[in-house]
Amino acid sequence: MFATRAPTKALATRVSARQRTFAVPTSSKHSALGRARRISTATHFYQNKQLEAYASRPATRLTLRQLVYFGKHMNEERLIKSANYVRTELPVRIAHRLRDMQALPYVVVTQEGVAKVYELYWNAFDKLRRFPEITNLNENDAFCKFLRGLLDEHKWVIPNLSLGLSLSSPYLLPDRLDTFMRRMLVSRISRRVLAEHHIALTDFVRSRDQPSGSHESVGIICTGLRVQDSIERCTTYLRRRPHDVEEDAVSGPLSDADWSEVIVDGHKDTRFAYIREHLEYIIFELLKNSLRATRAKHPTASVLPPIRVTVVASDNDVYLRISDQGGGLVSPEIRSPADLFSFSHVRNAARLADSRLGALRTLSSSQQGMTATVSEQIGKWQLDSKGDAPAHGVNPHPRIGIGLPMSNIYATYFGGSLELVSLDGYGTDVYVRLPKLGKNLEGIEL
Repeated sequence: MFATRAPTKALATRVSARQRTFAVPTSSKHSALGRARRISTATHFYQNKQLEAYASRPATRLTLRQLVYFGKHMNEERLIKSANYVRTELPVRIAHRLRDMQALPYVVVTQEGVAKVYELYWNAFDKLRRFPEITNLNENDAFCKFLRGLLDEHKWVIPNLSLGLSLSSPYLLPDRLDTFMRRMLVSRISRRVLAEHHIALTDFVRSRDQPSGSHESVGIICTGLRVQDSIERCTTYLRRRPHDVEEDAVSGPLSDADWSEVIVDGHKDTRFAYIREHLEYIIFELLKNSLRATRAKHPTASVLPPIRVTVVASDNDVYLRISDQGGGLVSPEIRSPADLFSFSHVRNAARLADSRLGALRTLSSSQQGMTATVSEQIGKWQLDSKGDAPAHGVNPHPRIGIGLPMSNIYATYFGGSLELVSLDGYGTDVYVRLPKLGKNLEGIEL
């Protein structure tokens, strides 16, 4: 399928067509470089020995426990080893996703958004594979700067990919579309984890402000993450929002009552080692949905029903149950709650709604892009345990339907789960399970 012999005349004609497909506008200053890159990208879409070589390698998956253990006693030698692992591992993971995109039908690859993602991935792959071996701290600093640049460049992947796959929904079977999208998003999370973890380890080694034993975090992993603190922090941010935020007025005027109280019960002092950003994104998105649904279900209430979050810790897992009285999930467009995770219009008709496509186009062309984190929605993230929030509360993204699918992927990334149970006409229970011991490998699908 990915032949390396010289292209025939017919193949050359198709390659020429691909050159136009994957053209990316460039300024006149860089026009020559832009033309060269477009020709290279188009040719490599069909045949490239380097891509084949990297895509034939398996990814070296890690566990949370391995990440913590290796980073706990960080020194220069270990940091250089981490840098070279990230340098050699990232192009392998990107190569597998490039091959996935090459296997898509032509009508999908040429959809708005997909071509942009392919170009971003190809450029990142090509730069990473050419990056020289790292031998000292100064070279590692240059590598971290390079990684930060890649992370910034890829802020537009989620909205562009969501837009392209939504538009492609009529041309792909639901299972194939959802499998492809899940693989792309899981791989994206895995690459950001490796890059951001290494950058955080570098910052620690460079600072040397305190001995490692006094830190509660190793890289991006919080070794004593207190679940109740995360719940209360997210609650504080969300309850400071205006009542009409995110087009909450679904039909007619809504109650001007305060947002629902969030009650936490169960094993409230539960702590475990986890990536704070992942846990709080899940909690934030689920609470945001519950708060919105509860207000819409009770438009005339002077006091809205509370939302209850139950925390339970077993020997192996941490469980969260979020219960609301927002009326449930099933609607004429949604036959099963699990369809809300789908990117196919067959399972979730809202994927092709004009408002959602418009929001995706707006976000994909915006200056800020999207990283699927809480911090980008609230501005500067406050890491203190008091739950202090910015004075203006949350600055939400347009409603693009990414919160639940991304929460599900974050939950399952290290072997957990997220289940929606709709009590139609009354409310919804969401069950989240996260592994407590950190022994599960990353959920990358190759």
